[in-house]
Amino acid sequence: MNTERPPLNEVRKKLRINWYRSPLATDQLRGLALRSNLRGAFQAVGHIGLWACTGALTCYAFTRGAWIAFAVCLFLHGTIGTFLKGIAVHELGHGTVFRTKKLNGLFLRLYSIVGWWNFYDYAMSHTYHHRYTLHPDGDREVVLPRDPSLRLLHLLQLFTINITGSLESTGLIPTVRKTLMTVFNRYEDEWLIALYADQPGERVKAVNWIRFVLLVHVLVAVAAIASGYWIVVIVFSCHMFFGNWLKYFVALPMHCGLRDNIPDFRLCVRSIRLDPISEFLYWHMNWHTEHHMFAAVPCYNLSKLHELVKDDMPAPRTLVGAWREMRETWKRQKDDPGYEFNTPLPPSARTAVTEVSMVTEGDETDPVVASIGDLAPDALA
Repeated sequence: MNTERPPLNEVRKKLRINWYRSPLATDQLRGLALRSNLRGAFQAVGHIGLWACTGALTCYAFTRGAWIAFAVCLFLHGTIGTFLKGIAVHELGHGTVFRTKKLNGLFLRLYSIVGWWNFYDYAMSHTYHHRYTLHPDGDREVVLPRDPSLRLLHLLQLFTINITGSLESTGLIPTVRKTLMTVFNRYEDEWLIALYADQPGERVKAVNWIRFVLLVHVLVAVAAIASGYWIVVIVFSCHMFFGNWLKYFVALPMHCGLRDNIPDFRLCVRSIRLDPISEFLYWHMNWHTEHHMFAAVPCYNLSKLHELVKDDMPAPRTLVGAWREMRETWKRQKDDPGYEFNTPLPPSARTAVTEVSMVTEGDETDPVVASIGDLAPDALA
């Protein structure tokens, strides 16, 4: 981490990027930005419902001594559960899933408890990520270059038990360490330290929240062990350390290998096509360029948004194509560290914007266009 980066209170004052966004009629954007309790429930209840079902099947197979079925169910439970952390809470954090704000808040907290997730940390970090995407002075949530690793030991952990963790995967050791350090109000991550440097009140909220999460998991563990069903501890508290493979493969391509310090989401964000099951578990964030460009649009409307702006967008990659692109970029960067992949735009697209220009005080932007939902804490809103 570059310790010479400017303080974030200075970044907020001086770095206001004039982002390029594809042309879209105001009434179309406002229609797409409408939130639905029904569609939100299908996504939020559906995902955690699948997680609960695989958890119940895992417990049942364990109590029956059906060890092959137990291993299969636990693998599926982890595959589904790993998307609860960082993915489900991402869209719930934006506050765009449900029309009713209290439902967003309720499910955000439920998912955060199950996934050991500190949504206060994430609200701070992800606000900067959206406003300053891949501009390292303001966005240190995603810093390039990133390593699209396919090393054997790494893959072994992704398909079994993840001990050490990596980009877009959840390791047991770093999760336990980070939780305990936060409980004692001792942040080690330089990015989080920078985020809270001028926001001590938000840091208090983050520390108190993770203390509450730990308390819930301790109480569940005590009750499970006392009742003789200790397998519940594995299913409820440790699920995200199993089967991280799918989340790793679909989440890493969103920025990896692309260009930084550029004000055009088409060049610094990647959209990919996924099968319906993976897209559901990933909360439709495979339409990632569209999400960054118009973050007020709920996840379940992003494919419709894509259809409206696709002529001005790069063609969505396949998952295999995205990984091939990332790996080729990474290999080339070993010999040429300054190399970044330049995403080709279709002939119908407007010219790529490569020079950063700053928003001036007199500029006016439709609030829906620039909205990131309800993500930003009050201090950063």
